[in-house]
Amino acid sequence: MSDFHLDDRIYDVIGEAGFARITAAFFVRVPEDDVLSTIYPEDDLEGAEHRLREFLIQRFGGPHRYSRERGEPRLRARHMPFVIDQLARDRWVLRMEEAVSEAGFGDEVNRVLRAFFDASATFMINRD
Repeated sequence: MSDFHLDDRIYDVIGEAGFARITAAFFVRVPEDDVLSTIYPEDDLEGAEHRLREFLIQRFGGPHRYSRERGEPRLRARHMPFVIDQLARDRWVLRMEEAVSEAGFGDEVNRVLRAFFDASATFMINRD
């Protein structure tokens, strides 16, 4: 499979089940992570998992349920109440990379997802 515009077709390749595997593998790690557990409220992990899953599905070519439920993504603005410094960014990327590896996709899909997560997490930094 060529990776030309693969980012626009990842939903076609891994489907909703693939994004569910990624987000489930990520959020199972959150409560035990000393950095991420301070960002994600324990009583809203299920909601946070749902929102991330729906956002990723939409971003990578699936149905636009996220926008119908929540409006425009406005990711940086939505994350402003949370302290996202370099440590939080790096930890989020690490746990997401672990989740992507655990989900078991091919190298091309992994590369596109990892590049997206890396760039997005950097964009979310809002504290020194």
